[in-house]
Amino acid sequence: MIQVKPMEINGQQVLGVEVQLPKTNLLAIATDKGYIMCGALDVALLNERLADRRIIAGRAVGVRSLEELLAAPLESVTHEAETLGITKGMTGKEALQKMM
Repeated sequence: MIQVKPMEINGQQVLGVEVQLPKTNLLAIATDKGYIMCGALDVALLNERLADRRIIAGRAVGVRSLEELLAAPLESVTHEAETLGITKGMTGKEALQKMM
């Protein structure tokens, strides 16, 4: 099952997506500029092989819901996210605020 959920952060719209798979869920919350995602996100791939795309993204591990993704500290971020001041350890919500 795929669930698309409009969400609001500080009065601005973001889009949450949850894909339910056997034994796991894929979670992502996106703005117009970038996104945060669960542990399935391969930040190294984005930084190395897809660097020319300049993707703004962050990864949180151990999350099981979109709400947990917002509250969790980011385990890693792309180089492009760092240019916006998004750092490892900030919450998903803090990162999304910088992506707006």
